[in-house]
Amino acid sequence: MTSAVSLQKVSRHFGLVRAMDEVDLDVAPGEFFAMLGPSGSGKTTCLRLIAGFEQPTSGRIQIFGDAVEGIPPYRRNVNTVFQDYALFPHMNVRDNVAFSLMLKKLPKVLRIKAAEEALELVRLGGYGDRRPGQLSGGQRQRVALARAIVNKPKVLLLDEPLGALDLKLRESMQEELKALQKTLGITFIFVTHDQGEALSMADRVAVFNEGRVQQIGTPEEIYKRPQSRFVADFVGSSNVLDPEFVYWIVGEKRWASLRPEAIHVMAAGQSASRMTGTIISKSYLGPVIRLMIDLNGTKLHASVPSNDAVPAEGEKVTLGFAKDALHLMEATS
Repeated sequence: MTSAVSLQKVSRHFGLVRAMDEVDLDVAPGEFFAMLGPSGSGKTTCLRLIAGFEQPTSGRIQIFGDAVEGIPPYRRNVNTVFQDYALFPHMNVRDNVAFSLMLKKLPKVLRIKAAEEALELVRLGGYGDRRPGQLSGGQRQRVALARAIVNKPKVLLLDEPLGALDLKLRESMQEELKALQKTLGITFIFVTHDQGEALSMADRVAVFNEGRVQQIGTPEEIYKRPQSRFVADFVGSSNVLDPEFVYWIVGEKRWASLRPEAIHVMAAGQSASRMTGTIISKSYLGPVIRLMIDLNGTKLHASVPSNDAVPAEGEKVTLGFAKDALHLMEATS
């Protein structure tokens, strides 16, 4: 099956800076694919290369089997949704959505019909006569989405489109974006630095760091089976354990990842265990209480349900976890 988007050894250099360094990835047709990483990791550069706003220093980019190096953005069957929306304030919502169709000289009656259909898809039917300034942030984001999908692109690129929204609205829009992608059946490539967004929305996630892809997998694979210390530490919250500590536990010198929620915390003496530590701090986070525990000089984070009885700071506790909760990674530093 032909990939919707394929990058083969793609690099993008700005002088001595390697914004992307020999990246390989394939996105399947109809997939919701997230590119996740910290600022400067290369994920946005990757999106801009797919869109055509940047050209690769080396390597090949294909969209549904067609090579697109050197092809300008308007000749690629992709559309991009940006964080800042970039709506025309002097135009009403309908004309904003239909603007690209006007540039294509589509008859007015057809472009109005297409714009209204796109607005219905993003739950803004009846808003066509309003101006962007009369809309909320979430509504303006929907207008930007409608403007992007009105051209029926094969690939929709989203560059941190929810970053300017507050938490509750962002969570609502995450659900709407996922539902919209299923309705349209087109390929979504979503750039974000927010781990929760990537894990909750994507079919697969590519984790970027320093211009390279560190790991590609399903959200569950990325979270439960990170391949490197960077992925374990960046995606979610994990205890990244050094080889000496891991050798003390399992007899093998490997870096390992242990998620806080996998650790069972009991008052000292409740079970036979060589893992006895001291609670250094407690943080109430609503559903859970986050503990920092000093275990023979190693600091571990554990998460326990907030309705559990938890010993006070300074008290001794014993720790336990299932054997398969300790995920072994790199053999050396």
